[in-house]
Amino acid sequence: MIINTKNTKYYQWGNNCQAWTFIQSENVIVKEELMPPHTEEQFHFHNETEQFFYILDGKASFLLESEKISLSQNDGIKISAKQIHKISNETSEGLRFLVLSFPGDMNDRVNIQH
Repeated sequence: MIINTKNTKYYQWGNNCQAWTFIQSENVIVKEELMPPHTEEQFHFHNETEQFFYILDGKASFLLESEKISLSQNDGIKISAKQIHKISNETSEGLRFLVLSFPGDMNDRVNIQH
């Protein structure tokens, strides 16, 4: 079956950010996400889940613990389990990326208040 943003689970999060879940299993979750200009998620970590972010369009800023890392189109980054992080779009353009989470536990997220 062909999977795309027109035939898969869609939801909104944060400040008008969008997500499409392409694959969700106990082994992996694969999503495409879109962040409008000047948006960010909150700091969080995952107890067991590792993630890989791959930038399709735009520029992403990641805070990993206290280190700031910038990624551009065709760049990727791996986030380890228990690593405090957040992604933000500090630009005036949209940010579109893939995020792979493994294993595929939707409940393995701990938000941190800053």
